[in-house]
Amino acid sequence: MPDTPPIIQVRDLRKVYQSGDVPVEALRGVSLDVRRGEFLAVVGPSGSGKSTLFHVLSGLTPATAGSVTIDGIGIAQLDEAGRTALRKDKVGIVFQKYNLLPTLTAEENIAIARHISGKDIAWGPAFQEVLKALGIENRLHHKPRAMSGGEQQRVAIARAIVNNPAILLADEPTGNLDTQNSEIVLSLLRELNQKTGQTILMITHNPEAAAYANRTIRMRDGLIAG
Repeated sequence: MPDTPPIIQVRDLRKVYQSGDVPVEALRGVSLDVRRGEFLAVVGPSGSGKSTLFHVLSGLTPATAGSVTIDGIGIAQLDEAGRTALRKDKVGIVFQKYNLLPTLTAEENIAIARHISGKDIAWGPAFQEVLKALGIENRLHHKPRAMSGGEQQRVAIARAIVNNPAILLADEPTGNLDTQNSEIVLSLLRELNQKTGQTILMITHNPEAAAYANRTIRMRDGLIAG
């Protein structure tokens, strides 16, 4: 039986920014495979290129050269509408700053992701169990200002996975959290990966956070260092 193709395939990925008249190489030829159902941590110091990699993989930033294939779809062949559809259907995103809408309750923040994807806003019993595992089933009628940072991040995770995306991309998901809430969020990501087979790629500068993944790669100077 042939091997299952990787759910994320990156080949010779390059990204050059202009800083005035000076070109800055943020990615200098990154190649990477992520297996379906894997929990991968990408670790590196500030300026290593890991956040640029995140933004290219999520379709938020176009690459200068190279290729990215997400669940069989080549990002370079997509226009802006196609990249938006990719994020709606295939890729859930969790940001460091939560990005919750402050005027909406937790339930409404999650439901809006369903609405944007054209799906029934109501969710089924399986997702109700996810909310329970995240510990926010009793916080759904609260707005972000009434929740702790850890609770807000757990709502953000629920919003990212409510449409059952093939991939969850998390950019420094514990960067704004204290130690206790960081451990809660990281344990939940690991549990999500182990129990549902959710593919997770997490960007982090923290080796302790990376230890929750089942594989770690390190970036430095726009390249994979190991």
